[in-house]
Order: sequence, then structure tokens, then C-alpha cells
Amino acid sequence: MSDPRLREECLDRVPGSDADGDVVLVGTLHDHPASAHRVQSVVDRESPAVLALELPPLAVPLFEHHATDTMTPPTFGGEMSAAIQAADGAEVVGVDGPSLAFLGRVVAALHRERASLATIRSTARSVLSLTKTALTRRVAAAFTALTALQMTVDVPTVYDAGWSDDAERQAADERALMETAEAMRSAFDPPPAADVRTTARERHMADRLTTLRARGDVVAVVGQGHVDAVAAHLRD
Repeated sequence: MSDPRLREECLDRVPGSDADGDVVLVGTLHDHPASAHRVQSVVDRESPAVLALELPPLAVPLFEHHATDTMTPPTFGGEMSAAIQAADGAEVVGVDGPSLAFLGRVVAALHRERASLATIRSTARSVLSLTKTALTRRVAAAFTALTALQMTVDVPTVYDAGWSDDAERQAADERALMETAEAMRSAFDPPPAADVRTTARERHMADRLTTLRARGDVVAVVGQGHVDAVAAHLRD
């Protein structure tokens, strides 16, 4: 029997060419045990040259430290550290903002949409918050490297299904939560600032993956809500 946590709607392979590798997008629900299992299984199966994560580059060292845990999957870091733990020999890269390229894309999007002052202010506050979080994770990584202690910046999300539940229970819980999130996205238009930020992030991640696939096959771990848009950009 196939593992229900490896469901097709959470996976999308964008084939490469003679010059570029495949990109396998793995959709996740943050911190969910079914997602952690899925990313570890896919990374182990694909043995990619590059593991791309929906993380700012500054945050990657903290999750790499989490991945050194003797527990499988790691105690901290959710699906991101779980993916790193399985990525034996792969180059680990953060492909999310903030970065200079990402900020440039956000500014261009605001200009193109002729955004209102309120939208610009809201977007700036959001990007500043993302930057502060990334810097905090980088400082935490430096501290853990000096002390050999595990330190987590993010409070883990707790779900009804945990690691002690069987695969069917984990998969059903994750599926229900993902379907609820998708229904909410479909029912309501996002605020302008959120729409600008999300569109810029997805385009930025796709551009980074396009560059990275020149190094070989890539497994990209992203939130389930980003899979379709990032895959569409890669296929453009």
C-alpha cells in the first residue's frame, strides 16, 4: 500500500532539459508530521544536487543546526530541518526573501500596481518583520554554533495528529487543514499588500530555482499554497 502522506497533489515535477535538472516541488504544511515525512521521503528518493528551502538565506544555518539532531526527524525546525537531515551531500539553499533581489521585485511590483501609500506602508512593515525574523534566526544559529545547544526561534505548531499517530491519521489531518486553507484563499481576496508580497515571493523563488537547476536536479520545499504558482513560473 502506498503511503498516504506522499499524495500527488503535494508534489509537482517540472522536467529539466539537457542543460538543466528537474525541479521537484514538495508542498508542505508548516511543522506538520505528514509534511516532515513527505519531504524526507522525497529528498531520499530523489538524491538532489540542490535542496532549496522556502527560507531566507540568513535563516538556513539555524535549520542546518537543527538537522544535526540525533532524532529523525529532528526535534526542532519542522519540515525544513527534516529535509536537510535527509539531504546527504546536497547543497542547501534558502530561496525566499528578504534579499536585495527580492526587495527589488517588491518595489517593482508596487510601482507597476501604482500602489496606494497605505499599501506601500503595509508592505514595508511586513518586509521589515521578515528581515528581523531572518536576522534573529541568524544570531540564534551563531549562538548554537558556539554552545552546541539547540535553540529555536519559532514556536512549533501543534496539530491534532502527531508522530505517534499512524500514516493514515497524519495524512487525513494534514489534508483537512490544507483544504480549509485553500477554501479560505478562494473565498477572500487578499489585502493589496499581502498580494504584492506573495506574488513577489513566488516569482523570486521561481527565479532562484531556475538558476539553481543549472547545477543539477533540485528538490524545493515550499508551502502548499505556493506550489502551483511557482511551478507555473518555472514552466513559463
